Amino acid sequence: MSRLSRVSRPSRLNALTANQRCVIPTALARRPGTSNNKLVTRVSPMTIFRSVITPCSELFGSWTGRVAWVLLCATLLLWTPLAASAKSKRHRAPRPEPELKILELNVSPNPYTISSGSLQFTALVQLPKELNDATLLEVSSFITSPSKNSLRFLTTRTPLEPHAASTDSTAPPRVSALLTWDGLDQKKIPSGAGLYQYEVRAKLLANGEKGPRTQMVAWPKRGTIEVK
Repeated sequence: MSRLSRVSRPSRLNALTANQRCVIPTALARRPGTSNNKLVTRVSPMTIFRSVITPCSELFGSWTGRVAWVLLCATLLLWTPLAASAKSKRHRAPRPEPELKILELNVSPNPYTISSGSLQFTALVQLPKELNDATLLEVSSFITSPSKNSLRFLTTRTPLEPHAASTDSTAPPRVSALLTWDGLDQKKIPSGAGLYQYEVRAKLLANGEKGPRTQMVAWPKRGTIEVK
């Protein structure tokens, strides 16, 4: 028995020595001042990086991930010019009103009945201080029905005489223009009852090589006409 005990003792010591010399994995570490049973998990930065990259690579490797990536890139490309254009519009200065102005516009009768006669547009236009070779004043009216099926374009041109440039003390010259509508549309068919919209414009024309060319345009006047 003594010989057996002597033989078994070294093996037991060797087992204990092997247990004491066991290698701790890199993911586990022992905090100083703690017992052997209390282990703290230590995660290396490489492990974290791999855990983040792996799902992303699997996502973009699939068909759904590629579609999502393409949509994201397209959204960024479209959003950048829209944001730039919005900033440019904010800093754009308001456009000054041109010297050619429609001072007054009278539409009568309103409401309008086709059987009663013609509808008249009477416009009072103020010319600029200098005509700058302008020879014609064109006043036009565009009438549309609610369904946009009935249209009518009216226009008149008035020859202008050269005048001396007006000063601040003298008022610029004014010209009156008259447009008449017989209640017919572009197909010469009587317009139906409803609420029609109109837009009246005035512009100066100068003689060019290929005919009259636009030199100045006034801000338009808009309104509605009730046709019975």
